[in-house]
Amino acid sequence: MTAASNTADALVSPAVASVPSLKKRLRRAEMRKKLLYGALILPLAIFLLVAFVWPIASLLTRSVDNPEVHDNLPLTLRELKTWDGNDIPAAAAFAALANELESAKGSPAIAEIAKRLNREETGYRSLIMKTARKLPLEADTNIQTALIDIDARWGESDIWQAIRRSGGATTPFYLLAAIDRSIDSNGDIVTAPPEEAVYVNVLLRTFWMSMIVTGLCLVLGFPVAYLMAKLATRQSNMLMFFVVLPFWTSVLVRVAAWIILLQNEGLINKIMMAIGLTDSPLQLLFNSVGVYVAMVHILLPFMVLPLYSVMKGISPVYVRAAISLGCPPFKSFWKVYFPQTLPGIGAGALLVFIMCMGYYITPALLGSPQEQMVSYFIAFYTNQTINWGMAAALSAVLLGATLVLYMVYARYLGPTRVKMVKPR
Repeated sequence: MTAASNTADALVSPAVASVPSLKKRLRRAEMRKKLLYGALILPLAIFLLVAFVWPIASLLTRSVDNPEVHDNLPLTLRELKTWDGNDIPAAAAFAALANELESAKGSPAIAEIAKRLNREETGYRSLIMKTARKLPLEADTNIQTALIDIDARWGESDIWQAIRRSGGATTPFYLLAAIDRSIDSNGDIVTAPPEEAVYVNVLLRTFWMSMIVTGLCLVLGFPVAYLMAKLATRQSNMLMFFVVLPFWTSVLVRVAAWIILLQNEGLINKIMMAIGLTDSPLQLLFNSVGVYVAMVHILLPFMVLPLYSVMKGISPVYVRAAISLGCPPFKSFWKVYFPQTLPGIGAGALLVFIMCMGYYITPALLGSPQEQMVSYFIAFYTNQTINWGMAAALSAVLLGATLVLYMVYARYLGPTRVKMVKPR
């Protein structure tokens, strides 16, 4: 009995001993495979990081970056930390401000300080520049009295509160301004005055125009994609050629073509007057009509292509089976075929909507001031006023809205969420 068991142990032990080494070899092979995949993906990951992630992150940090006062008036801010905010600060704060403004005089720093404070309250830029021109003061002068003599506003608490509010290394000022909010002297978030509240209306206008363009693209693109999916390959490829043909032409060229077509003496107005539809030219430019027509023309392929890719994979057997069982053709289409196209509808609508929210050229050239979207103001603050903080804040709000929209799509219309109709 003992000899037999020893023989069995001798036969089993090599197999048992080989198990750990086999596991190690499999683990090493799996690790090598992962490293190989990582090496293949690494160049693309580095490219995305350098070309997309880093620039976007750098821009978004500008929406909370606040270096102008924080870096150039550190001594004044230190003196204002112990100030109660009710009356004017102590004389040490006046002395620190005079010394730092004198040091910044004649350099770009004084313009940065003035510009930043002017965003807190209109008129503070002239106050800072006027005070800097009067510096330096006489050696035996009472600095507190001298600054108040230069401008009486130095004897009020509002300017000192503005300096303290704008003295942090980061600030929510731009993000709040992008949604028509501000911080009052007590540190509370309040609604901006009606004459200054413009960005919420611009955001709502952007969403509304994007929804209209997306809806028009869906109404026009769905039949085209359905026809392409039902035709033979040759005819389908011919239609696909016409769908992607606009991609070969610049967006600016297409917008210029619509300007020529839609103007008062353009081809469209001439045709309508020739056939008697109108007696005089219609105003089709510099209003919402021209913007919608051009944007639908430009964005329609981005709706057709996702729809076609989904419709091409839907088997016609389901609809034929429903019709053969007595279901009317339209009801068969609506109950059986249409639900299977929801992933394509969701993907196309999401793509068109997101692209429409960031459009700039078409509304700028074909629309009036009432049709300008968020992108117009981002370009305005970037190219004209050089207010990177406000441009970054509007970009952050637009990016946040886009992410929320994507999460809604992934939750309700994503491929894993849509219940596909299955034959019984």
